[in-house]
Amino acid sequence: MIHLITEFSKYLMIILFAVYTFYSYTVLKQKDGSPRAQMIYKRQTFCIFLLHLDAYTVIFANTMEFRMWIFYGAQVAFILFLFFIYKVVYKKSTKLIVNHMSMLLVIGFIILTRLDFTLALRQFEIACIAAVLSIFVPLLIRRMKALRRFTWLYAVIGILALGAVFVFAPVSGGAKLAIFGVQPSEFIKILFVFFAACMLYQVRDFRQILITTIVAALHVLILVASRDLGAALIFFVTYIVMLYVATRNPLYFLGGLGLGALAALVAGKLFSHVRVRIQAWKDPFANIEGGGWQVAQSLFAIGTGGWAGMGLYQGMPDSIPVPESDFVFAAISEEMGGVFALCIILVCFSCFLMTLNIAMQIKDQFYKLIALGLGTVYGFQVFLTIGGVTKCIPSTGVTLPFVSYGGSSLLCTMILFAIIQGLYILRQDEGESDEKSNTVQKSKKRKTIKTAEQTPGKTGRPKNDRNDRSGSGQRKGRKSRFDEEDIDEIW
Repeated sequence: MIHLITEFSKYLMIILFAVYTFYSYTVLKQKDGSPRAQMIYKRQTFCIFLLHLDAYTVIFANTMEFRMWIFYGAQVAFILFLFFIYKVVYKKSTKLIVNHMSMLLVIGFIILTRLDFTLALRQFEIACIAAVLSIFVPLLIRRMKALRRFTWLYAVIGILALGAVFVFAPVSGGAKLAIFGVQPSEFIKILFVFFAACMLYQVRDFRQILITTIVAALHVLILVASRDLGAALIFFVTYIVMLYVATRNPLYFLGGLGLGALAALVAGKLFSHVRVRIQAWKDPFANIEGGGWQVAQSLFAIGTGGWAGMGLYQGMPDSIPVPESDFVFAAISEEMGGVFALCIILVCFSCFLMTLNIAMQIKDQFYKLIALGLGTVYGFQVFLTIGGVTKCIPSTGVTLPFVSYGGSSLLCTMILFAIIQGLYILRQDEGESDEKSNTVQKSKKRKTIKTAEQTPGKTGRPKNDRNDRSGSGQRKGRKSRFDEEDIDEIW
């Protein structure tokens, strides 16, 4: 009976997630706030809750532990809380980002509950704290006009925090990552984006670009010295993208890519664990008992799951190294299927597209660069995680946002998405301001024309009548000089 429930549920989850993903792209054609868009958002919400219920039904059927239902109820209350905040408090926010955040969180809770209930419970607690802390972020982004004045404060905090990790953090997995269980590099990503935006939104000369590049390079070099190469790559790529958009100079972009390729070669020579990961990427089965074990087990899991997956509790995700964090995508692919995993990629890409859309439409260059930088941070981190798991690129050891286990990553990503919501609200405010301005201008133009047409001449009659009657040989009804020239000038 349990096998039948699991088999049926996996197909239902795939269908629900596929429908949700389909709506994620069709809603982009609709105007946000339109009846059609609202209907799509409701259907997405239905898919989220039904998928969530389906998964925990299977989890309870396999564990027969009543605490799973209690945990499920707490998660439902948490998701409803997120919906309430962004629907009631921030009425101008975009529901699509809220839905994506909720769906990815639900998937993370499901797979972590399947792997280790204790980790799932801890992740849920961190999510609750993160939700409370991020409530006020959109308001701060919308109201605080002084964010661009703290340029060097962002830089100093970032460099000191990363330096503290380099000096005091213990080595874990060949790298220095965390102090007292907190990974500062996750939060410094946001401060780094704000620093770069402050320096680049008004580029005056090459000297300013040089100073900004030196400070950015200092961030990256400290991360490289700490052997946190995944974070170093994210910082580097984010800065190159922001620099190119701010200056529109392709030489900076091409030069940055060339410098990055050279740095990767040097890192391969200097760091032994980097060489191991590169060798595992080239041929994980050549040294499967050594450095290739992680990638090989990940590929085995993805291949075993196929398109439909084995079903929850029917696979062996425990055989994958660190399946709860770095290789969570492989665990999902094995038990939930390749189609489900592909939908995760498409939903993450939809988040990235939404952020780029905000960056393109917002007028303030400072906020435009922030949206672009945060979108690059998120999109490139997803690429590094999934690329490493699928052997597309060497493994870098970064987490999949919202899905992987990790308190620092989860808190940072929720704050990042709250900032994006704040930027979206700013864009909405700009749109409303433009509409009011256009309405006022049109009203003034109409009043000006009406006043000009009714202004009496010396005879006390309108100018049109005077011009039509003045001069011999003019035909009755002929257009006046005012009609031909002055109206065009007014408009």
